[in-house]
Amino acid sequence: MSKSLKPESDKPSNDGSRRRLGPLSSNSAKGPRNPYNWLLLLALCCILALMLGKEIKGPESITMTKFKERVAKQVVEKVEIYETELIGYMKPDSLINEYAKSSKKFKVTLLPDPKEKLETYLEENQVPYELKHPSGIWTYVLPLVPWLLLIFLMYFLFFRQFRGAGGAGMLGSFGRSRHRVSSKDQVQVTFDDVAGIDEAKEEVTEIIEFLKNPKRFQRLGGRIPRGILLIGEPGCGKTLLAKAIAGEADVPFFSISGSDFVEMFVGVGASRVRDLFKQAKENSPCIIFLDEIDAVGRKRGTSVVGGHDEREQTLNAILVEMDGFTSSDQVIVIAATNRSDVLDHALTRPGRFDRQVYVPLPDVKGRYEILKVHARKVKLGHHVDLHRLARGTPMFSGADLEAIINEAALHATMQNKDFVEMVDLEEARDKVRWGRARRSRQVDEKEKLVTAYHEAGHALVQTLLEDADPVHKVSIIPRGHMGGATFSLPEKDRMFYTRKFCIAQIKICFGGRVAEEIFCHDISSGAAMDIKMATDLARHMLMEWGMSDKL
Repeated sequence: MSKSLKPESDKPSNDGSRRRLGPLSSNSAKGPRNPYNWLLLLALCCILALMLGKEIKGPESITMTKFKERVAKQVVEKVEIYETELIGYMKPDSLINEYAKSSKKFKVTLLPDPKEKLETYLEENQVPYELKHPSGIWTYVLPLVPWLLLIFLMYFLFFRQFRGAGGAGMLGSFGRSRHRVSSKDQVQVTFDDVAGIDEAKEEVTEIIEFLKNPKRFQRLGGRIPRGILLIGEPGCGKTLLAKAIAGEADVPFFSISGSDFVEMFVGVGASRVRDLFKQAKENSPCIIFLDEIDAVGRKRGTSVVGGHDEREQTLNAILVEMDGFTSSDQVIVIAATNRSDVLDHALTRPGRFDRQVYVPLPDVKGRYEILKVHARKVKLGHHVDLHRLARGTPMFSGADLEAIINEAALHATMQNKDFVEMVDLEEARDKVRWGRARRSRQVDEKEKLVTAYHEAGHALVQTLLEDADPVHKVSIIPRGHMGGATFSLPEKDRMFYTRKFCIAQIKICFGGRVAEEIFCHDISSGAAMDIKMATDLARHMLMEWGMSDKL
């Protein structure tokens, strides 16, 4: 179900005046009244009339004289005595003969005479009796309780679906959009919390400026992009950038995931898309954020179901709403995905997602800025060098860097430290990349010696080669699936690899195997990963990068 912004909040309109922002709901107060409420009220009135009227079916009513006649003929099986009446039950065999047309159950209105006389009379005629509490109206209400529960169940499961459908038709609340609405007061993320993606921030800054001052862009006849597609690897900050837009732009922010559109019922996704855009247009200017749009935006025609696929129907609804007859220039759609290659071409063409913003993995400068943003939440020691940590984390995403800061804070807490030190950050970096150190693992001394020579061979070759990165740390502590590791500290991020650097990396990979053969007079399976890395690098050099003189 969709949430609503605070009612009666003032928002600036396009002409500079103040307007009232109503609740973000597709139900209009001016719409027709729901006829099902009147049907429910009529059903309740009928039940009340039956309950209070004489038409309600109950026990057969007889006089006291006839009751005594039945007692004298010994056809009464038992009697229940209440405050103002008694309920009697006939014997089964008596209903066949003389009292065949009578009901098994009957009642007699009691006079204000003492009940002791009636009890004495029943005892003399050997009729079992039982004193009961006053029955009153509960005698009629209790049999109707199951029917009342059934009516209320039908109301909540069926009638409320039509009342809250919001134009969704027979789908009821299934067709309602499950988006979340946020205002500036609800989102605390701003552009100050986004680092390492300066170009992407500049792209979306134009959107925020347009929403705040649309006349500035319309003065020269320009049109702001209708949709922006954020593309990048997982954890690079696409969702964080969208949250920052919500914090900077003083407009409603509708956020929903692509998987929230698809259900097992056909037509639900398309109905939710229409409901989402309808509510957005009623509260324009606003922003719609579709996270993981590849869940519904894949290329059409690839499904085995055919054209009636639920996902394709949802995509068609998105295409129509973004560039149809009812499109609005004041509703901007922002989507995020890490699989832009599978998106339908009709979705990425100009007029729908006009601009595609690439959110890359941060470089060394970006990683340093990201570490500073996340380090504001923890207490760092005086000797912590975030720039050195940024150099030692190549190809790390923003989510990885945030995990490093968090893991370092947890590690320092477990060590009862007052500050997070550099050793905690390096341990957190190794844990995020390779896994927790397995210090409790029992390793044979001979295996330790082989591992030590192996890693020393990597470190020695890497130190002697001019085209390799400097050695940072060597460890023989098992971590993850590795028995040891040699860490380098790149001086810069590489946009491309040179032939000399690739050959140096291959030499470093085989340095461990050579060291085992020279000093241990044997070789082990510990070089399996090194051989795989060298083979993959050599295949790229020959088959893709053209670094061979013969091929």
